[in-house]
Amino acid sequence: MRYNPILDTDSYKLSQPVQYAPGTRHVSALATTRGQSLRPELMFFGLQMYLKAYLGEPVRAADIAEAEDVAQAHGQPFFKAGWQHILTKHGGYLPLRIEALPEGIALRRGVPMVQVVNTDPELPWLTSHVETALLRAIWYPSTVATTAWRTRLALQPYLDRSADDLDRLMPSRISDFGARSTSSLEQAAIGGVAHLVHFDSSDSLPAVMHARRYYQHSMPAFSIPSAEHASITSWGQGGEINAYRNMIYMFAAKGSYSVVSDSYDLHTAVTEIWGKTLQEEVRKGGGVLVIRPDSGDPIDTPVQVVAQLAYAFGTRLNTKGFKVIDANVRVLQSDGVSLQDIQMILGRLESMGFSAENISFGMGSGLLQKVNRGTVSFTMRATAAMGEDGQWRELGRRRAHAQVNSTGTGRVAAIADGIDVVSVPYAELDGRENFFQPVWENGELLVDWSFDEVRARATTASRNA
Repeated sequence: MRYNPILDTDSYKLSQPVQYAPGTRHVSALATTRGQSLRPELMFFGLQMYLKAYLGEPVRAADIAEAEDVAQAHGQPFFKAGWQHILTKHGGYLPLRIEALPEGIALRRGVPMVQVVNTDPELPWLTSHVETALLRAIWYPSTVATTAWRTRLALQPYLDRSADDLDRLMPSRISDFGARSTSSLEQAAIGGVAHLVHFDSSDSLPAVMHARRYYQHSMPAFSIPSAEHASITSWGQGGEINAYRNMIYMFAAKGSYSVVSDSYDLHTAVTEIWGKTLQEEVRKGGGVLVIRPDSGDPIDTPVQVVAQLAYAFGTRLNTKGFKVIDANVRVLQSDGVSLQDIQMILGRLESMGFSAENISFGMGSGLLQKVNRGTVSFTMRATAAMGEDGQWRELGRRRAHAQVNSTGTGRVAAIADGIDVVSVPYAELDGRENFFQPVWENGELLVDWSFDEVRARATTASRNA
């Protein structure tokens, strides 16, 4: 199905062109989140993917014909003259100017992150027409990036207290195993690349490809060879040892390799097969065996596996006095874990004297699916309009309660407030640096953020949190 830019909106938007007050020339809108917070609570990410993949698609004559046919059958009016004007005068590219904050920046609630205005005075309705697509393009990757950021911040104290070499360890603590949990290839890609803002471990090839295509990063994530139940059980229960031995033979010399070990009896696999029968082969292999429990109690089971491996392979004390299993063995828990599960697992291990570096985690639906637009309350609204006099006036409705406050904020700028960013009326910018940067105008991408730049800002936000 070919993408039709005209129809990438809500049905009622087709009736908007004739609803604006006479003389309206320009409409400006902001994408933001509802509420306020005293510190940054969310991370902005993902606009660039939409600009390159969708807004860069010009309207064609066939799109106009299709949209007219759909609108009439659907019960909506169709402003054909306006779309024909876009095709004739602008080559089909939507005459919009989009300003945005740098991607990867951390924000308080209520701080706008995108500002949109039409550049052609004959098309003031166009700003609102793109609201549906633009808001969707922002809220999902930003919410996943926020979820991953909060996960990283939650892990930080455990690593600070019990692990060495934090800068090396942290990016690999959470892997994205959620491609099969999503509703579509595109969701897997968009959510997966948002996770990669904070972590560099992922099995999502769609996410890798989105980082390559839209953020110029040749390889943003790493993965390791991994066994699944199908490959292990293909040897039969009597061949379990040989199935594991095959993994050592095939992959140990090349680095880390992951083996699901609960196909028959996890306790026997860990203590008898890995801990005794194959222990010397694991050591001589030279790689890192990553054991996946993959079933059982999501908190008790991985803790038990760490303890069992420590008994079988031995431990050393790191510089912080915590036990680290022999360098040839680690644990990966990925069976539907939540952030709360992860914190409980790390807390129990810490109380037993084990470093957090002994275990890493995989997340799927909890990372990519258990979010919605209301998770951090994304919204987009028109805030200013310009008439024939060339003056901006603020738009906004009055709240129903006694304290009458306008929800509009006019045209705004974004400035530094210590390590945070806040919005101010554009007229009050007063020579200060405006963090809102023009990123798109009339079909042209003006800023092309690299993934390294996005990650650098996200890392700075984590250090300042």
